[in-house]
Amino acid sequence: MSPRPGKQQAIVEAATEVFLAQGYAGTSIDQIAARAAVSKPTVYAHFAGKETLFAAIVALTVDEAADPVHAEVAALRDTGDVEADLRDLARRQLAMVMRPRLLRLRRLVIGEAGRFPELGRLFAERGPARTIADLAAAFRGLTERGLLAADDADLAAAHFNWLVMSVPLNRAMLTGDDAPLPAAELRRYADEGVRVFLAAYGA
Repeated sequence: MSPRPGKQQAIVEAATEVFLAQGYAGTSIDQIAARAAVSKPTVYAHFAGKETLFAAIVALTVDEAADPVHAEVAALRDTGDVEADLRDLARRQLAMVMRPRLLRLRRLVIGEAGRFPELGRLFAERGPARTIADLAAAFRGLTERGLLAADDADLAAAHFNWLVMSVPLNRAMLTGDDAPLPAAELRRYADEGVRVFLAAYGA
């Protein structure tokens, strides 16, 4: 008899909690099965092993954060107010990236990058690299419309991304502090990042 479809979601949710609490090395399939209230064979019926399950969690979590940003960046191409729309995008993007669960996963992936470099690549490609590529495409369109002056759109996209989030994100990564920052502080980082970006790339 095949496992019920809802069990896969239960396994993923349980595994995410255990991985983030215990780390990769400290997590076992037995712990995940117990937390999900399923048998160990049921876990293996859905996932080949711990590494496969961890990779699935990385992909799902990053896509959950990146998909809304992707849609918002695509809409940016039709903007009539570059400064206001960039500011709104920056605020939402920073709030998403600074969620405690995503911060813990990012830290865990970085810690395991030596053993599992493919997971680091997966996180980068589906997260920051995807966002920067989307921004670059939008900035090319805005430059063609005369609303930005970004001759190197790829570099401009990277500048925008890290002007907005480098300070709070690096602090969280290096200190292990996952406590949510006050909304006013996040807005300040986002708004100042946009201000500096437009000082360099504004038409």
